[in-house]
Amino acid sequence: MSEPVEALIFDLDDTICEYCRPGSEVLALAFEDVGVDPIFTAEDYYAVFDDYVEDSEDVVENRERCFAVLAEEAGYDPEMGRAVAEAYAAERDQTNVRFLPGAREALETLRVRYTVAAVTNGGPEMQRAKMEGLGIHDHFETAVYAGYGVAAKPHPEPFEVALDAVGVGPERAIKIGNSLKNDVRGAHNAGLRSVWIDREGVTNPDPEPHYRIEGMDELLEEPWA
Repeated sequence: MSEPVEALIFDLDDTICEYCRPGSEVLALAFEDVGVDPIFTAEDYYAVFDDYVEDSEDVVENRERCFAVLAEEAGYDPEMGRAVAEAYAAERDQTNVRFLPGAREALETLRVRYTVAAVTNGGPEMQRAKMEGLGIHDHFETAVYAGYGVAAKPHPEPFEVALDAVGVGPERAIKIGNSLKNDVRGAHNAGLRSVWIDREGVTNPDPEPHYRIEGMDELLEEPWA
């Protein structure tokens, strides 16, 4: 029989919130600011983002690395990619985020019943700005910015750091997130149960989460109870 749940460990991006302006729009403006035609897409950027997290001091440096590599792969000077990354950073307002459907109510309700923490891949300054923009920075007993000071998800380290901070064992904690690779696999690596937000109706997810929901509002039913 599973141990009773004491702590909920939330992901942030695409779990609790999303940008009001999509990355594709910000990238288009960045290319325009630099005065060049688009040579790679936001999807190209997201595909390589995790490749450089461990070697970057923060998300700004990581983005510069990604954009330089993508520019070079497209046959352009890597410095042009770095210029686009600088323009992107200037265009992106990290506080301009919004709750995903059901996320605000779920977080507000569950934080009364459980110890609540955040484990999110992303630089501290950037992720704190999002939380402050949403007014939820003080909702979490601790927040771990994976990839910056600790290993990035799906490594177990950021989960272990969060659980140590709140004094709860992994057998009594659940990770809630939208990524099979980072949230579900990371939770399992650290010995936590997982709740996966499946918004696309994926068949045969790998790894298999302990619980699957379609939206944050379903957390109010506490599927682990």
